[in-house]
Amino acid sequence: MLEHFCECYSDLSGPILCPVLGSIIPLFIPNSRIRPIRLIGLCASLITFLYSPVPRIQFDPSTAKSQFVESLRWLPYENINFYLGIDGISLFFVILTTFLIPICILVGWSGMRSYGKEYITASLIREFLMIAVFRMLDLLLFYVLPESVLIPMFIIIGVWGSRQRKIKAAYQFFLYTLLGSVFMLLAILLILLQTGTTDLQISLTTEFSERRQIFLWIASFASFAVKVPMVPVHIWLPEAHVEAPTAGSVILAGIPSKLGTHGFLRFSIPMFPEATLCSTPFIYTPSAIAIIYTSLTTSRQIDLKKIIAYSSVAHMNLVTIGMFSPNIQGIGGSIPPMLSHGLVPSALFLCVGVLYDRHKTRLVRYYGGLVSTMPNLSTISFSSTLANMSSPGTSSFIGEFPISVGAFQRNSLVATLAALGMILGAAYSLWLYNRVVSGNLKPDFLHKFSDPNGREVSIFLPFIVGVVRMGVHPKVFPDRMHTSVSNLVQHGKFHL
Repeated sequence: MLEHFCECYSDLSGPILCPVLGSIIPLFIPNSRIRPIRLIGLCASLITFLYSPVPRIQFDPSTAKSQFVESLRWLPYENINFYLGIDGISLFFVILTTFLIPICILVGWSGMRSYGKEYITASLIREFLMIAVFRMLDLLLFYVLPESVLIPMFIIIGVWGSRQRKIKAAYQFFLYTLLGSVFMLLAILLILLQTGTTDLQISLTTEFSERRQIFLWIASFASFAVKVPMVPVHIWLPEAHVEAPTAGSVILAGIPSKLGTHGFLRFSIPMFPEATLCSTPFIYTPSAIAIIYTSLTTSRQIDLKKIIAYSSVAHMNLVTIGMFSPNIQGIGGSIPPMLSHGLVPSALFLCVGVLYDRHKTRLVRYYGGLVSTMPNLSTISFSSTLANMSSPGTSSFIGEFPISVGAFQRNSLVATLAALGMILGAAYSLWLYNRVVSGNLKPDFLHKFSDPNGREVSIFLPFIVGVVRMGVHPKVFPDRMHTSVSNLVQHGKFHL
């Protein structure tokens, strides 16, 4: 039996085990030795990142079936297993997760002086949970793991947050996302009663009645919409970003919102195709309103983090329009913007973090003329602003253009509103950049200026390379995703 247990664990991927080991080892090191703890956390996250592209190299893009499937018996009497696999849709989400965690550790390298051991442990546990979510093929654990991600995020916001309202923001983030997921649990229990298993692949081949599909779809929608977030359940996101430390904002922008969109692609759309088609107007309306509303709201904000947070909501609601456009252009086009959204807002939050570390304020009115005192940061901010505007040649453009095409085939009015949102996005992005970087210096408020140091530049560089790489040579993404997306469209009997 021990041999079987060890064999099962030896089959589990390095990206699952390495963060777990990296989070356990620091617990046995005294708090006074913070440098070895940081090095262990960084090495564990880097090893995980270096290992994560291996499945992409060995990945067979000609099949839509889950690959590298691994199973560990968990609750055999209830037919519930720790069942892992990966396909063309989830492949790059794992890579994105492993890419962001080492950066978050580097961002907090000198800033997290208090409870440094706990910060490293929370970061690595969060990485393990998020990788497991994207690879999970069991419905019950597909519910449990995303909710478990809330715990380290709650701790990071509540303990290392930057303001007095950090506890309120942490509770708001936790309760919003947790309460929405209760309905998801009810849906999984109903599926278990009908199919006798929580195996996702078996559930995908099960036919549900139209009435049951609608009920299950609504239950899953309540869970995933909060995580995206969609309007009007988006209030927690700007507050969480404002109160979170810079590293917390980077990971909050990069991964948790993808848990919602990934849930739609993995669960709601393929499992309940008839309900998905019926609910398309229900998705289009709030998403289109959200794009316009949040774009206009962004231009009224005075906090740099809130501006980026509301911009993030607009971009993610554009993604939902693509996902629920029942054609290959919309669904396939929605995936690259999710990946780009893990890079662009994260880079912008890092720019804000650099400013806050030096000047201890995020209010827009205190900034101006930074191009003459911080030219390197101004250049980095400009490249990130171009990507946020979805300029051609950047990572955002390659997905938002197919989304517009797919949405236009379904509803020309929604596509027009989405395009208007993109124009508004370009307007407030240029306004913000001009306000902060151009103009005159304000020496009455800001006194000491220093460009990003070597560590900070090395953190920015991977984001710039990733944004340009995705924008200039995006072929690797449709090559790996096309079969899985086509299968999703055909399974739902949508229009190619």
